[in-house]
Amino acid sequence: MRIFSGKVVSGQILVEGEPIPDGTVVTVLAREADESFELDAAAEAELLESLAEADRGELIPADEVLKIFRD
Repeated sequence: MRIFSGKVVSGQILVEGEPIPDGTVVTVLAREADESFELDAAAEAELLESLAEADRGELIPADEVLKIFRD
């Protein structure tokens, strides 16, 4: 899992750094104009570890997550 930054230009997402291979599946999080998204080093490390866990298949089934929010 890699994290990229980019900008939308004419409806296309232009990514900084190395190109992403064609066919790569991506998820895009877009902040609103008045929002910011910043992580300190500890939060970024936690996010990256969580993404690595997901890559390894260490997931919580959706029905369990939804149950937590319903209770």
